[in-house]
Amino acid sequence: IIPESVVTSVLKSSVASMIETNTQKNHVGSAMAGAVGGFNAHAANIVTAVFLATGQDPAQNVESSNCITIMEYAEDGKSLHVSVTMPSIEVGTVGGGTHLPAQANCLEICGVRGAAKGPNSMPGDNARKLAQIVGASVLAGELSLMAALAANHLVNSHMQHNRKPAEASAAEPSKVSVGTIRKNVSMPELSTAGAK
Repeated sequence: IIPESVVTSVLKSSVASMIETNTQKNHVGSAMAGAVGGFNAHAANIVTAVFLATGQDPAQNVESSNCITIMEYAEDGKSLHVSVTMPSIEVGTVGGGTHLPAQANCLEICGVRGAAKGPNSMPGDNARKLAQIVGASVLAGELSLMAALAANHLVNSHMQHNRKPAEASAAEPSKVSVGTIRKNVSMPELSTAGAK
């Protein structure tokens, strides 16, 4: 749960905008695109980064990136409840690329290098912890990207830092207004009337 004050001050967005953007982009947009298991903003990017850093098989990205991102009002009616559900993360902490020096060091930093040891440890404990780390990383990435999309910061920064030469008549990059972006008119607007 992300308090409304944090969404406003840190993420520079609003809870209502993030919920609406998540619904339109991740749910409606993904469904219209025919996505299978991909109702998220960019889980595959984060999964791939963690996989490469920890010696995982990058070919397992497809199954491991199955993710649905949910954003809704928390019980207080003001805060943001965000979750990612990733039912098929395939990771390991022994074998494969996990023995490579950089990848082994990354696993060590995460506290999951090798097989789990200790009197109460079970086979797969370190792999389960690594899967949780992947999920937490995806959650952070989804939260960040959705905030940037909801507040229109992503589009504006691409416009501002575009690598194309600026036109002679444009002294400053134009701000893109959220109001000028066409919304999916077949979907009803989310109401904040139920929010406390």
